[in-house]
Amino acid sequence: MHFDRKDFSDDELINLYKNLLFPRMIEEKMLVLLRQGKISKWFSGIGQEAISVGATLALQPDEWIMPLHRNLGVFTSRKMPLHKLFMQWQGSKDGYSKGRERSFHFGSTEHFICGMISHLGPQLAIADGVALAYKLKKQNKVSLAFTGEGGTSEGDFHEALNVASVWDLPVIFIIENNGYGLSTPTAEQYRCENLIDKAKGYGMEGVQIDGNNILAVYDTIKGVREYCIKNQKPYLIECITFRMRGHEEASGTKYIPKELFEEWQKKDPIKNYEHYLIEQKVLNELAIADIRNEFKAHIESEFKINPLPPERGNINTSFNSANELKDVYAPIPKSGVSKKGNGFNFPPSGDRGLKAPLSTRGEGLGVRFFDAIKEGLHQSMQQHPNLILMGQDIAEYGGAFKITEGFVEEFGKERVRNTPLCESAIVGAALGLSLEGYKSVMEMQFADFVTDGFNQVVNNLAKIHYRWGQNADVVIRMPTGGGVGAGPFHSQSNEAWFVHTPGLKVVYPSSPEDAKGLLIAAINDPNPVLFFEHKALYRSVTGNVPEEYYEIEIGKAKVVSAGEDVSIITYGAGVHWAVEYAEAHPEISTHIVDLRTLLPLDYPAIKEAVKATGKILILHEDTMIGGIGGEISAWINENCFEWLDAPVMRCASLDTPVPFNLELEKNFLAKSRLHEVIQKLINY
Repeated sequence: MHFDRKDFSDDELINLYKNLLFPRMIEEKMLVLLRQGKISKWFSGIGQEAISVGATLALQPDEWIMPLHRNLGVFTSRKMPLHKLFMQWQGSKDGYSKGRERSFHFGSTEHFICGMISHLGPQLAIADGVALAYKLKKQNKVSLAFTGEGGTSEGDFHEALNVASVWDLPVIFIIENNGYGLSTPTAEQYRCENLIDKAKGYGMEGVQIDGNNILAVYDTIKGVREYCIKNQKPYLIECITFRMRGHEEASGTKYIPKELFEEWQKKDPIKNYEHYLIEQKVLNELAIADIRNEFKAHIESEFKINPLPPERGNINTSFNSANELKDVYAPIPKSGVSKKGNGFNFPPSGDRGLKAPLSTRGEGLGVRFFDAIKEGLHQSMQQHPNLILMGQDIAEYGGAFKITEGFVEEFGKERVRNTPLCESAIVGAALGLSLEGYKSVMEMQFADFVTDGFNQVVNNLAKIHYRWGQNADVVIRMPTGGGVGAGPFHSQSNEAWFVHTPGLKVVYPSSPEDAKGLLIAAINDPNPVLFFEHKALYRSVTGNVPEEYYEIEIGKAKVVSAGEDVSIITYGAGVHWAVEYAEAHPEISTHIVDLRTLLPLDYPAIKEAVKATGKILILHEDTMIGGIGGEISAWINENCFEWLDAPVMRCASLDTPVPFNLELEKNFLAKSRLHEVIQKLINY
């Protein structure tokens, strides 16, 4: 191994050595604890320390890093207190994730480290979002994300590198090529000669280096950082290294040829660097022994601050359900914006200085559902200079439904951003923007397409605040629903997927006034919101909507009409079906509740609907099996049984994909069975 000290001083060389040695000695302690059964799992980075340490020290301390399992050197080089890291690894409530996450699945805003999730690939796109924030702020900074050679097979790798290149983002992507993805060797992972060859396909520069050479890693990344800032371009680095232990300790290493260990043992990053420092007379063996003894004493001292009890898992067990539930969502700051609970009582004209563009309003015709959303989005762009819009074709073209038409001329292409067709990367980039204090609204061109970004939504956005206290200030607009003959891939009602995911909020308005007020509230909310917009309502529904900037509270249902015979609990297009039915059947006194928000649900409003009539129909466009109607029905049976005069009934669409033929679609939709179900309920 050749070390080139260039113009490094002795002190700088020693500092690199100390940062390199420290995580190795911590790992040695952790492996002892693992053998003693005092921790449950450990992902070892022994043999790979030079990459984590060199990369971290080459960056500024306030530049975000997205590490993975084997990057202990990132955490130690950012000077995170070791005693608190021990608490984290023990599952203590005093750790960085309050006992909710394992090993390295946590982050720290204070140290500019973004916690990973097990799916590996999504970290890369978050780095895109952070780099975009730096670019928008005109800061001379880079973000840095790690992946393994196995992770380069993920679609997220392609999407993240493609977005970084298309948007000219200052991101450093590091591949730690350690030879194996769990037990799968590189020969079974990819066919290109070198992973760095992939850089050319994205129009970016790349370099392959010896990942065990601390000076090569540090010097390369320092130079690459300068390149990325100067040229506002991404860069790919492949670090060749080897995993000296198993994927995690329980998996062992029997599948790895013995001669590989012997070969790479000779390339150990610490031993080789020690020999070099001794040869250069920067350190001697006595000085090295002193450093090791000092670290050993420090590690033991930090460990004793919160020592393990006789049985792991008994550490600070004062957990309670209230705190767990409280931390699922970030608290909502007081905005000072007018809040309307029922969607009808609005502030007087002039209450706010923000006005909607007059071009979205017809003369005396009311405001269309479509225009109300456009107004809410437009006024939010005025209110929040840190709000970024992203989506396919949303700039000059104005989006598939023309919601953002004209926005790019007013707010510019930095804030109204066309995206490549890569939903996962854009959701990840939205989260990255949030790390740097930006808000974002992503248009999912059709709600159906969210499957391409599903992992980012349900595992990254939804869980990040619960895991380590970082909010995700992201709204995803979801044009949804049938009735327009768009077939099975442009008409699905998939809101129930997300109602099942703690940490998300799911909003589904039915009226123009609610659409505007709820969208503004969603953008003001620091939590991730899935905002469903029924396509069939865009230009078919109108209503009175004030020009002022106002909120309607998320999580509050609305009584559309009061009645005594039957209660219909519904949302979205179902509200209009229910109102239409009630108007056609005045002989039935119908109580209609528009949920407006599906997560969190307004349980008091549901209870009042039960008390009002004793007969409950839950109506939704989604299919029956697995729809939210089943959850609401179960809750009513458990909590409101004494007020029921009949079984809770559901009216939903057929359990088939959404058909294309309009007559087939009418038969599919729940509306076609509404009369039958209501009559059955009334006559029970």
